[in-house]
Amino acid sequence: MRLKPIAPPSPSEPPRRGEEPGDCASCRTGDDDYLWTNDRWRVKTPPKPSGLPVVVILETRAHLDLGDLSTMHAAELGVLTVRLERAIRSLDSVARVHVNRWGDGSAHLQLWFLARPKGHLQLRGPFMTMWDDILPATEESQWRSDLEYIRAWLDDTT
Repeated sequence: MRLKPIAPPSPSEPPRRGEEPGDCASCRTGDDDYLWTNDRWRVKTPPKPSGLPVVVILETRAHLDLGDLSTMHAAELGVLTVRLERAIRSLDSVARVHVNRWGDGSAHLQLWFLARPKGHLQLRGPFMTMWDDILPATEESQWRSDLEYIRAWLDDTT
């Protein structure tokens, strides 16, 4: 294996997907396509199971990026991050939850939650998204059951 040479810096940054709200896939997607929603936040899932037990994405309802969040949104982001991590980690098949945000790609804030399967120590570390693509898909009935559990956890405001 050889490392690819580092390219020289680009003179300008390319625009991200959905820089304008009218061009943003998240802004154009209705609530029915989300696992859970409230007035300011939505949680979506991939359309089908993947290699990790659970992958969910927390998004703002409004077209915002991380640096655009109001103090209220920032506080809610903290609470929702903890609630989602707890819900996912409480599943029997999950050992840890990786929480990620990439600044390149979509201009709409997305926080990814990736569940590492219990006992799969080789999957630890920064390559969880690659493992998700490599591993065989989670059984669909288990995947749907786990997502319903997470939805119920988020609906419980006590």
